[in-house]
Parts: sequence; structure tokens; C-alpha cells
Amino acid sequence: MNSFQFLALALFLVSIFGGSVNAQLSAKFYDTTCPNASSVARGVLEQARRSDARIGAKLIRLHFHDCFVNGCDGSLLLDNADGINTEKDEVPNETVAGYDVVDDIKTALENVCPGVVSCSDILALASQISVTLDGGPSNPWEVQFGRRDSTTANSAGTTAIPGPFDTFDQIRKKFSDVGLGSTDMVALSGAHTIGKARCLTFDQRLNSNTPDSTLEPTYLEELCQLCSSRNTLVNLDPTTPNGFDNNYFTNLQNNRGLLVTDQFLFSTNGSDTVAIVNRFANSQSDFFDSFGKSMIKMGNISPLTGNSGQIRTDCKRVN
Repeated sequence: MNSFQFLALALFLVSIFGGSVNAQLSAKFYDTTCPNASSVARGVLEQARRSDARIGAKLIRLHFHDCFVNGCDGSLLLDNADGINTEKDEVPNETVAGYDVVDDIKTALENVCPGVVSCSDILALASQISVTLDGGPSNPWEVQFGRRDSTTANSAGTTAIPGPFDTFDQIRKKFSDVGLGSTDMVALSGAHTIGKARCLTFDQRLNSNTPDSTLEPTYLEELCQLCSSRNTLVNLDPTTPNGFDNNYFTNLQNNRGLLVTDQFLFSTNGSDTVAIVNRFANSQSDFFDSFGKSMIKMGNISPLTGNSGQIRTDCKRVN
């Protein structure tokens, strides 16, 4: 075998065995190993939603916060243990919830296909099903599967999660750092069409001496009345708070975005996000389509595949 043939063979072997490590996610990943994964998860979520109308918003937030730290690897779900400092206790995650429902889905899936479906894939699947249950597109995006679970957490890395007190430039950079652009940033922010936020995350906008000029005066007054306590929960979307629709964007056009990080998508002069907000406000189908594409893109941030990580049998701890 000459040197050229040897090199060609080496490259061929790398392409084969390297592909098993860097495998692409696929919508068909569980078609043979756990074909009922989606219906099992949906059953758990339908039951959970009967007692908690906010569960969809909680699960989408879980997926979002997980993916921004070391990629979509389920590291956020890990509790404290030897060698593991949980991400759950860090400031960005102090109010994150929904872990119990993730555990319920995992238990249900372990009963029908043990050791097959990863916790990180559950977060992606639960987010998609939740959007549908909350009134989103009846034909949602195809969730991509094949992620494996991290065996470590990164508590220090939680500073990468976009927060309610970040500036516009800081938010944009945090999205850019994980490969998400302006359309992704606006579309994913549209998840705030459901859920609630505590007054402490936006009450700086209500200061009586220097109220936020980008808050519509009547809405400002309403918020001042609602926020007698900093821990009061307020609907992110005051118009259709429990329905997944495009009203979030019309709210921004009317200066009725609850968080400053919501409103500056529309109120930042010269930003390309303004046109995107207008586009989504004018077309719910456009928003739904872009949201699905951005969720797939976010879900593809540095996943562990092939032989990396593991399939945790308990999402709270490594095997």
C-alpha cells in the first residue's frame, strides 16, 4: 500500500469511527428503541398540566437554562454529590422549577424502555409537547434526539445564561456565544408568551422617581399596584397569559413588555430585532415556524453523543 492509499484509508476510518462520537441528532433516533417515547411523555405532561397551568413555561425554561451551560446535556438536573456542585443553586436557576415533572417523565419512560431515553432528550421533548398543549402549532417542530447526559455540572458556567438584568448587548453576546442570532433571540424570547415573573425581576422599572419610559403608563400603573411584594408573580403576557401565541410581540409594540430584556427587543433604536418583532406580531404562523427552527438550533448546542456521557437512570444523579 502506497502512502496515498494509506492516507485515504486513514481518513475513511476516521470518518466512520469519528462519526459515532460526533453523531448528528435525529428525529428518528428512538423509532426502534423507544417508539412510544413521545406519547408516554405527553401523558405525563397532560396530567401535570391539570394541576399546574404554568408547567409548560417551566419546562421550556429548564431546557433553555440547561443548553446555555456546556450545551444541552442535562447538567442542570444534577443534584449536589461528591465531585458535583449543582447548577440549581446558582442565581440564574434559583427560581427554575419543573424538576419533579421531568423525574415523572423519566420514571414513565424507564418503565417502558429502560436505559434508553436520556434526560437531556426529555427536556427537548417536554418543551415541544408543552408548546402544543398550551395552544402552539398543532404540527410542531420535529424534536431531534440522540443527546446523552453529562456526568458533571458547571455551576460557575451559569453566568452564560441570559438574565433579566442584562443589557441588550450582554444578551445579544450570550446568544451569539452559543451560535444563536437575532432571529433566534427574538423567537426564543417569544416563549414569554406564557409563564410568570416575580416582581423583583422587573421592579426597578417601576421606580417612582425615574420610571422606565418604555413602559406604557397605564401598564406601569397596573404593575405598581400588583407589586406590593417583590415576590408577587405577574403574567409575562397580560393579554393571553396561558396561551402560546404571538401576543407577546404585539405587547412589545404597545410598550407592554414585562421584563426590560423583553421590551428592548422593540425599543432599541437601530436594532435589527425591531423588524423581527414586527414580523412576528403580524404573523403568528411566521413566529411558530421560527420558534420551532430556533428550538431545534438551541437544542443542538454542543450535545453529547456517541460514547460521550451516559444515559442516566435517575436525572438527579449520575449512574
